[in-house]
Amino acid sequence: MENLQSVQQFEEFRQQGKTIFMFSAGWCPDCRVIEPFLPEIEANYPEYTFVHIDRDDFIDICQELDVFGIPSFIAYESGKELGRFVSKDRKTKEEIETFIDSLK
Repeated sequence: MENLQSVQQFEEFRQQGKTIFMFSAGWCPDCRVIEPFLPEIEANYPEYTFVHIDRDDFIDICQELDVFGIPSFIAYESGKELGRFVSKDRKTKEEIETFIDSLK
């Protein structure tokens, strides 16, 4: 999973192809719980580019997108939002996969 480096890079990812942004933070225990299975999820959905956004580094993006709970996911295709799985609740591998499957 690529780590977002700049707001400009966010805009580029959002505009090109299929991208799923994962919002988290280093201090978030629920975010650590999902880390072990994220590589498998990425491998199962090669049509998407997965990008990690640290909410503390990019709080303006989070506010703009109404991401107030983490971990959260927002998917885009060519600038259009496909769907969002945004809440403060802990997420399971199955819930994340169900969200991605619902985008098709």
